[in-house]
Amino acid sequence: MRAFDYQGSSAKILFGAGARTRVAETVAALDCKRALVLSTPQQADDAGVIVALLADRAAGLFTHAAMHTPVEITERALQAMRDTGADCTVAFGGGSTTGLGKAVAYHLDTPQVVIPTTYAGSEVTPILGQTQAHRKETVRTASVLPEAVIYDPELTLGLPVPMTMTSGLNGMAHAAEALYARDRNPVSSLMAAEGLKALADALPRIAEAPHNLSARSGALYGAWLCGTVLGAVDMSLHHKLCHVLGGSFDLPHAETHAIVLPHAVAFNSSSAASELRPITEIFGGSAPGVALHDFAVGLGVPTALKDIGLQEEDLDRAADIATANPYWNPREVTRADIRALLAAAWRGDPPTH
Repeated sequence: MRAFDYQGSSAKILFGAGARTRVAETVAALDCKRALVLSTPQQADDAGVIVALLADRAAGLFTHAAMHTPVEITERALQAMRDTGADCTVAFGGGSTTGLGKAVAYHLDTPQVVIPTTYAGSEVTPILGQTQAHRKETVRTASVLPEAVIYDPELTLGLPVPMTMTSGLNGMAHAAEALYARDRNPVSSLMAAEGLKALADALPRIAEAPHNLSARSGALYGAWLCGTVLGAVDMSLHHKLCHVLGGSFDLPHAETHAIVLPHAVAFNSSSAASELRPITEIFGGSAPGVALHDFAVGLGVPTALKDIGLQEEDLDRAADIATANPYWNPREVTRADIRALLAAAWRGDPPTH
């Protein structure tokens, strides 16, 4: 067995149908008195329910969270914290709102509670991705790891099926890259495989019956596992490409992950064949990139970057940004290879291996 280091997460996890009703006690357990609830504009009404559950521990509601965590939105949220006298945040929603809560904690060192309604998994990571001047930067520090996460599968029942599928594949991307991470360990690899297995089982069942609470619970369980391994080990090519495409070209986060994942895995499969074997064991076939592509096609998710807003003339610039700064990856990263990978993902071609 190869040598390894392992550090477990300190986040408290509350999981189960109806768990949202424990939000006030969770805030109290953090010794906080006034929580600012965060959401996107689209989820403002649902977030208002959380405000009501908090009762006199609610400081207010900030409904301006946005994709890729723009720094200008963070500045507005920081001002709202000061104006309301809030001493913690409760982030309600998907990755956009979770990211905003992390950004507030990064600046103010305030406790966070997260109530996820998608399957992104970022709520259990010490990683903040924020965007400034059309560039996405990543900060990794313990101060942005939420103190508590409330997983209530009832809150995901209304998540539209297309968004459910891309969000689930976004979560799967964390586990797929964790399998070949340079700092992987036996625990992270087990969690990655279990997370992939849970989402592989749950997503097709949700596609058939969107209000199946058992399937929704399984997907949220898988998202927790996949997010946990994202926070435990370093990511490589796939996440680098998605940060470039999202931060520099404003592509939708989950859809970008869903499209790029099979291509990034296929690119790395020649250098990480044994590490990626759990993917073919779970999804079938002999090539992990092809297996993930076929699974995505079966779910009806987008498979081409051109269909979610990337222009063909952007491919050269994307390849330049993605290879400007060296980073570890199982296989050597060259500009020519990445340009070809991005072109295939732009057209929507199946991976070739």
